[in-house]
Amino acid sequence: MHKRLLFSPPPPEPLPVSPLSPVIVSPAMRAAYDLARAVAPYPTTVLISGETGTGKEVLASYIHHISPRARHPFIRINCGAIPENLLESELFGYEQGAFTGGRREGAMGVFEAAHPGTLLLDEISELPLKAQVKLLRALQEKEIRRVGGTWSRVIDVRVIASTNQDLKELVERGLFRRDLYYRLDVVHIHLPPLRQRPEDIAPLLEHFCRQLNDAYGLQKRFSPAALELLQKAPWPGNARQLRNLVEKMLITCPGEIIEAANLPAEFRVDGADSAADESRPATLQEIVLRAEKEAIRQALEQYPDRRLAARALGIDPSTLSRKMRRLGLL
Repeated sequence: MHKRLLFSPPPPEPLPVSPLSPVIVSPAMRAAYDLARAVAPYPTTVLISGETGTGKEVLASYIHHISPRARHPFIRINCGAIPENLLESELFGYEQGAFTGGRREGAMGVFEAAHPGTLLLDEISELPLKAQVKLLRALQEKEIRRVGGTWSRVIDVRVIASTNQDLKELVERGLFRRDLYYRLDVVHIHLPPLRQRPEDIAPLLEHFCRQLNDAYGLQKRFSPAALELLQKAPWPGNARQLRNLVEKMLITCPGEIIEAANLPAEFRVDGADSAADESRPATLQEIVLRAEKEAIRQALEQYPDRRLAARALGIDPSTLSRKMRRLGLL
């Protein structure tokens, strides 16, 4: 029988001056944050789902900062960004001499680093099946063992998982363990896409403007005509796309007021631009951009996994990423 080691918590970090204040107006987002507030005081595992850019990490951070664990670490790990052969050591750490190239003294993993705070497992759907087994054990037994180690460390970590995919569908396809899904899906909070809550666009725009103006020493704002066009946009990239657009406009527009005519072509061709000639036919470039953006948006809706979306479009994933950046979808 292996030995168990009680893991002592690190000294608490200073409490933030104020909790994270989300910008929400729509009933759907209010319901999501009401549920987050209800579950925050408890150590319950939370599963957050929603499209890329809907604010899953913001919600996870909000839960942590209003919970009793707020003085302790909030650690985020992207399960899809770590090579499979390194994932176990990133999660659980490794002992001295566990493998070639590691630190001589070994290293702790994110579970130990988060103790006794909160660990966000982002893109949990990308976790390989082998790692899913070890994660399930850690969640059930509340202890971890480093790679190459013989001691199990008892941990107290609140786990939040997030995904932009349908985990139920992945379970049915044999790509995600059913027992792990049920272990994570204790409290499920879904964040709706921005196109389904247009009432949030104006307050988000104002928030991003104020935040970025302060950061860059600017005093710029969007005109009512520009705001009207932005409220009619589909926003396949959600709040992240909106923030990226605000940053681009604040940096590149020379005047203090950002007019409708200053917006990128894909935003102007879909609405009535009061500053432009409405009778002017769309240019070929505008038509191509609009069609390309719509094709990518539909592919991402059908295939949340970007690799599958790229395959459906007949392009490489790297090409898809470049086009998404160019079209403001990232």
